[in-house]
Amino acid sequence: MSIFRSLIKKEVLHLLRDFRTITVVLVMPVVLLLLFGFAISTEVNNVKVVAVAERHTDETRRLLDRLRANSYFTFEGIVSYSEAENRLRKGVADAAVVFRTEDGKLKCQIVADASNTTMAQTSTAYLESVINSGAAGVQVVTDTLYNPQLKSAYNFVPGIMGMIFILICAMMTSVSIVSEKETGSMNLLLVSPVRPHTIILGKLVPYFLLSCVILTLALVLSYTLLGIPFSASVINVVWVSILYVILALALGLLVSTIASTQVSALLVSGVMFMIPVVLLSGMIFPVENMPLFLQWISCAIPARWYISAMRVLMIQQLPVGYVLTEVGVLAGMTLCVLALAIKKFNVKK
Repeated sequence: MSIFRSLIKKEVLHLLRDFRTITVVLVMPVVLLLLFGFAISTEVNNVKVVAVAERHTDETRRLLDRLRANSYFTFEGIVSYSEAENRLRKGVADAAVVFRTEDGKLKCQIVADASNTTMAQTSTAYLESVINSGAAGVQVVTDTLYNPQLKSAYNFVPGIMGMIFILICAMMTSVSIVSEKETGSMNLLLVSPVRPHTIILGKLVPYFLLSCVILTLALVLSYTLLGIPFSASVINVVWVSILYVILALALGLLVSTIASTQVSALLVSGVMFMIPVVLLSGMIFPVENMPLFLQWISCAIPARWYISAMRVLMIQQLPVGYVLTEVGVLAGMTLCVLALAIKKFNVKK
């Protein structure tokens, strides 16, 4: 019995000294419960709606008042049809309600941005409910832009690509470099006259080429089996994806300067990257539905900007000028992460 108690005491002391394990075990369940129970919502709120009214009547004014008063909508005002179309393309509006009067009867057309299938389905259902309850007998026609058949693949392909690259690329570089630390071969490189940035680039290039092969496979499957519409914008999709791949490889390199074992590198690059990508990037849950402080946190997640850019370039097939903000953020993150990784690598040396 004394041996058994000694073993228990030894394991307890070992566990208490392992601060990282205690932190993960205690903090992770709390974070997940708060995210799923409080922050993550499958409801669609703050739907940005604009209205187009050819002629104002008592009926249209009553319906517009109902849209303004509804808590699910953010009414952006009355605009012309061309302006409404422009706002939908830029992502400033999620849906447009067009009121027309034909033969003395009011007709309503709902135009929704369906690049995000969940948002389009829910927002059109909300709008139809408000219109039908506010004015009985009004003919409502629904038109979904960019994804008329409301295919779920259109919504999930950009998100899956964002998750695949950030996980695989980061894990490849982090585990590779850490494995060399464990075998001792990294020490030989560090004491050699080779400069740190040369070592880093030499480690990144093979994994960059392999990542390009993965990107090619993902795009071929997306445009063939999954039915994503093919257009000249695929060129923009490729170079923006390459920028994101470089960022993911740089993140893996940064993890490798922190982690000391392959297991810890896998935990950081796998668990710590996957949870934010799935929950806070807009891949599944709309970012607009989250509390404001989580929306600010999501700005630091690279996948949020990449997924947003891919929905514009792949699904909406718009020019790259519509994603300059996303590209600028990804480029800035890439430079910052690479600089930090090289700096920490120099410190290690």
